[in-house]
Amino acid sequence: MSTTSSSRKARIDEMRRAEKSRDRRNKIIAFTVGGAVLAGVVGFGVYVFTKESDKKDAQVAAAKAPIKDEKTWDAKKLGRNHVAKEVTYPMAPPVGGDHHQAWMNCQGDVYAKPVPNKHAVHSLEHGAVWVTYNDKAPKGDVDKLAAKVKKTQYSLMSPVQGQSGPIMLSAWGKQVTVDGADDPRVNQFFTRYVMGKQTPEPGAACSNGVTLDEAGTPVLGGGME
Repeated sequence: MSTTSSSRKARIDEMRRAEKSRDRRNKIIAFTVGGAVLAGVVGFGVYVFTKESDKKDAQVAAAKAPIKDEKTWDAKKLGRNHVAKEVTYPMAPPVGGDHHQAWMNCQGDVYAKPVPNKHAVHSLEHGAVWVTYNDKAPKGDVDKLAAKVKKTQYSLMSPVQGQSGPIMLSAWGKQVTVDGADDPRVNQFFTRYVMGKQTPEPGAACSNGVTLDEAGTPVLGGGME
């Protein structure tokens, strides 16, 4: 083999060795960067999962915690008869008792005028939360609560001028007066009592019942029991 051929072969071998070395280096860099990116993605995923878990744990804890100043009535002592006549209730707004066979629509319905107690009580029996307010309630709070009710099936809202507090929440056998729309007890009450364990008739309808026309007159739908 001539000296020229030997030199050419040596250069080719050197170039191949350099290329292999470069490939190995690039693979190491790619593996290192990929590992760092994967670790970052996994770390972020763990962070998001942990935050969501903490949020759910906090919601569960809030749902189980006692609701401050909540009033409770013995559900067994609240009448559940269907009656056509007007009913006098011992609390305002009522949290249970005998009621009309037609319920008030409670699929996030917000009523600008008072609703008949005998229909609203039937809604509570079906698992609804009833948000009520009087003329002392700030308009901003009323608007915020109305927005919440509209997004929540098995809830309804209406004014009740005769109630003791500006803003009150009621479910079957349960009631609390809150300080405003941002009071944490609002979410706590909704979480616990919208179709909650207190519901005498879980799964019963909250639509096709009674609504109000523009004049505030009850309009009977087809739903009755």
